[in-house]
Amino acid sequence: MRFRPARTITPRSAGLAGTLPAPPPEQMRAVVYDGPGDASSLRVETVPAPVPVMDEVLVRVVAAGVNPIDAKTRSGRGVSHAVGGYPAVPGFDFSGVVVASPYEAHPLPPGTAVYGMVAAPRTPGSYAEYVVAPSLSLSAKPASLSHAEAAGVPLAALTAWQLVVETARAHEGQRILIHAGSGGVGHFAVQFAAYFGAHVTATTSSANAPWLRELGAQVVIDYTTTRFEDVVTDVDVVIDLVGEVHAHTGRRSLGVLRPGGLLVVVPTGSWPEYAEAAAEAGVRATSFKVTPDGTALGTIGRLLDSGAIQVYIEKVFELEDAAEAHRQLELGHTRGKLVLRVSAD
Repeated sequence: MRFRPARTITPRSAGLAGTLPAPPPEQMRAVVYDGPGDASSLRVETVPAPVPVMDEVLVRVVAAGVNPIDAKTRSGRGVSHAVGGYPAVPGFDFSGVVVASPYEAHPLPPGTAVYGMVAAPRTPGSYAEYVVAPSLSLSAKPASLSHAEAAGVPLAALTAWQLVVETARAHEGQRILIHAGSGGVGHFAVQFAAYFGAHVTATTSSANAPWLRELGAQVVIDYTTTRFEDVVTDVDVVIDLVGEVHAHTGRRSLGVLRPGGLLVVVPTGSWPEYAEAAAEAGVRATSFKVTPDGTALGTIGRLLDSGAIQVYIEKVFELEDAAEAHRQLELGHTRGKLVLRVSAD
C-alpha cells in the first residue's frame, strides 16, 4: 500500500513574511453585562485579556457577528445557564488576526487572518478586542471578504450548512421549506439548499422576496399576507427558524410535510412537545444545535470566494453601539447579518 506524503497547509491570508502581530496587552476593551437584562445592560469596559491554553489560538478581533442567541442569552434565555460568571462578554463568532498559536508548526500561525467561533458562554465571547478559540473552530478567512463580512459568516453559515447539508441532506429534486429565509441563518440555508439542487420554498416579508429569489428560492411566500400551508404541500423537509413564537409556525409546518418527512426545529424553547406532535402527524422531527467546525468553515470559505454563495451584512455597528445592535436585532426584521466593528484591520 502506498501512502501520499502529508500536504503542507499554507494559510491563504497569512501576514507578510517576517512580521508578527504585537503581543496582546494584559487588558482589553470588551462589551460586558452584569446579569440578565435588556439591551441597555450592555456597556464597554476594560477587562483582562484572555490567555490561551492547550490547543487554543489567541486572536485579535477585528469584527464580531451579532446573533439572536447573543440577545437571548443576554436576556436570561438562550444559553444563559452556562454563563460562568459576571460581568460576562457576549458573542460567538468573529473575524480577526492570529496573535499566538499553540505550537510553531500550527497551520494557523501568527499573522494569519482567520474567522471562527469561540466556546462562549463558558469562555468570554467575541465582543472583545481579543478572544481565545479552539484550533478546530477556526479557518483561514475567505480572501474575498473583508473582516466585517467574514464576521457575519461563522455561526449563521455553519448553522445553515449543518441544517441543510448534514441534517436535511439536500439533493437534486428534494423539496425544502425554509421559514425566515431572509435572516442570518435563513439566507445561507436558501443558498446551500439551492446549490445542492433542492427545490427551495422560503417564507419572508414581501420586501425581501426578490432578493431571496436571486439567492435561489424558487417559491417565496409573504408570511404577512399568505398562510404557507395554503401554498405548500408534500415537502420533504421543513427547516423552521421561527418556531411557535409566531402564529404557531412550527405546529402548522407538520401539515405540509409528506408522510415520513422531516421537521427540523431550531428554536425549541417555545415548543417542547414538538417530537410528540410530529409523531402524531406521521412525520419525523429533530431539534438542532450548531457545532463549531473549522473544516466546514474552510469549505464554506471556498464557496464564498468562488461566488457560489454570498453573505449579506445589513449594518456594521461600532463596539460602543452593541446595545443598539441588539435592539435592532430584537425587532426581528434584519436582512442577513449585523456586525460589530471591534478594531482596525
